[in-house]
Amino acid sequence: MRSAQTLSTSQKSCLVWFTGLSASGKSTTASALDMALCQRGYRTFVLDGDNVRHGLCKDLGFSDQDRAENIRRVAEVGKLLTDAGLIVLSAFISPFMNDRLMVRDLMPAGAFIEVFMSTPLCVCEGRDPKGLYEQARAGQIKDFTGIDSPYEAPDHPEVRLDTSTMTVDECVNTLIGYLLAQGLIK
Repeated sequence: MRSAQTLSTSQKSCLVWFTGLSASGKSTTASALDMALCQRGYRTFVLDGDNVRHGLCKDLGFSDQDRAENIRRVAEVGKLLTDAGLIVLSAFISPFMNDRLMVRDLMPAGAFIEVFMSTPLCVCEGRDPKGLYEQARAGQIKDFTGIDSPYEAPDHPEVRLDTSTMTVDECVNTLIGYLLAQGLIK
């Protein structure tokens, strides 16, 4: 149910879902898009692993079942925030296609924008800002997406971005262009 708050604003709420490998640019791009949209006067909220895994989902591990539950919880929060009229930017590896389809099905038609960060594994692994790939290769982290746990790439994302060939600004401009073309922002 859409709130009265949504009716009083010119923006159309939506859930922009960034998916891709660790270090593919999801959180960086979501944060930059958040800044760009806020500077234009749009109301937004960013959900990512760092602000969800330490609170709402701190009881979950990284088994396939826990990952699915993590995404289900995030999807429900995203839905509540879009019902409140916000543009929600969610940055999660979300490696399984069925989980992303569940999120899509939760949202009204046209309100779910899947953004596939298609940055190649070798580039993500080379960045490795938290040392996670190195730990996974050493066997210190089990079920690490892209190493010993699969990532199911989207077949038909609304937007595909590769941060090995695009700057953050180019990614943001591409996304703003998409949101404009869809009539979600003006």
